[in-house]
Amino acid sequence: MCLIAGGIGKHLKPKLIAMINSGKHRGSDSFGVWTDGGVLKSEDFSEITKVPDGSIGLLQCRLAMTGSKRFTQPFFNDFALVHNGEIYNHRQIKEFLERRGVGFESDVDTEVILRLLEFQVENGSSIPESVRTLMRTLNGDYAVAFSDKKNIYLFRDPVGIRPLYYSLNGFFASEKKVLWSIGERAIPVNPGELVKISKNGIERIQLLTLSELKGEPFSYERAKLSIKKSLEYAVRLRSAKKVGVLFSGGLDSSLIAFLASKYSDVVLYTAGAEGSQDLEWARKVSEKLGLKLREYVFDLDDVKNSLEKVMFAIEEPNPMNLAIGIPIYFATKLAREDNTKVLLIGQGADELFGGYAKYLRDPSLMEKDILEMGEKNLARDDKIAMLNSVEGRFPFLDLNVVRSGLRTPLEYKIHNGVRKAILREVALEIGLPKEVAYREKKACQYGSNAQKILEKIAKKEGLRLSQFAEKVFYEVFEHT
Repeated sequence: MCLIAGGIGKHLKPKLIAMINSGKHRGSDSFGVWTDGGVLKSEDFSEITKVPDGSIGLLQCRLAMTGSKRFTQPFFNDFALVHNGEIYNHRQIKEFLERRGVGFESDVDTEVILRLLEFQVENGSSIPESVRTLMRTLNGDYAVAFSDKKNIYLFRDPVGIRPLYYSLNGFFASEKKVLWSIGERAIPVNPGELVKISKNGIERIQLLTLSELKGEPFSYERAKLSIKKSLEYAVRLRSAKKVGVLFSGGLDSSLIAFLASKYSDVVLYTAGAEGSQDLEWARKVSEKLGLKLREYVFDLDDVKNSLEKVMFAIEEPNPMNLAIGIPIYFATKLAREDNTKVLLIGQGADELFGGYAKYLRDPSLMEKDILEMGEKNLARDDKIAMLNSVEGRFPFLDLNVVRSGLRTPLEYKIHNGVRKAILREVALEIGLPKEVAYREKKACQYGSNAQKILEKIAKKEGLRLSQFAEKVFYEVFEHT
């Protein structure tokens, strides 16, 4: 996990330094800069004054998760490349390329992206064709920027798990505030999209959409088997020796925790006000699963003191995201204190399997929400976790699980008024207790009581919650 940023323009050095300073909370282990004027890599952030000047540049601030800490991006050869996220099948891709004579200098997943890109281009593929192949080959959560020394190319995974933004003036970064720090307006790179930045302007090409994964609908038994196998595999790929789970005691987080406990030392992390539904259920279900629970019980003062930090992370005056962000902030803070760097999160299950009440009225919203969740939900979760140097991983958004969900007919997802019906049956077959598998859960902001506390704070200031969120936003970003 990390910050990636850069751009095209005259005398980039001051802007590259400003972007490092405004985004280094995403990666404190080291930083690296490549420009057409030179390269600098260091573990000492006081050396950023030595950043090479140039007219095109890429940078990274690294939070080391995968591979040796000795290797800092950018990687460069024919292309220079930086990457934020994780490639879970990088070892298999590396073996494939090595059998074809491709050499490597590290065990870092970022280098695998670079070598696969070079391999595709050397074998006659255009850059868009090569990137589309990468999107279909890489199993992971990623935002990538690379340069052919003339142009910069940006792309995100087809779900949009890791955030990435660009500006019309030719700059890019992992977070909006990094672009704001140099006076640029941030525009999201869409999931599965390739954005080309050149001296002539911006070009955008949609290379892959999740709708392409649909295929023929599954039978009921085939759907159950596909969901079960793909989810088990996705959890195993994303687990570490020690792994945390963002836990509410609901179906999605309980299912992930139960599966992860087969491969890892699992610690559950939850946050809520005392007496909140999520806190009480997290306590009850953790006992049933026999897993360690760490809880952060917040009150009105805790929420007040966290508001600026959460708003700094979410970068928008959205009251719902502010309310959702509060328990995520406290849970990831607790994980950081435990030195738990990886946190599995259940995002995506509701959109894939019909978890929200609105889908009873209009089931077509499910696919729309899946396509839009990158910027609406996942960017928020990524940025809050990064504030605490914790990496959120999303097993339900593995492309194999997404494919299983898209090929599962609606009548299996919502059956006799029961939402996520097929996922609940899968959970029972895997071994979850029935009261957990069939628990009706409130949305995070309500189940944790974060929304209620925020409304109290806003009311004391004589404001509606939406007005209060705008007030906090402008207080945090008034100088940006």
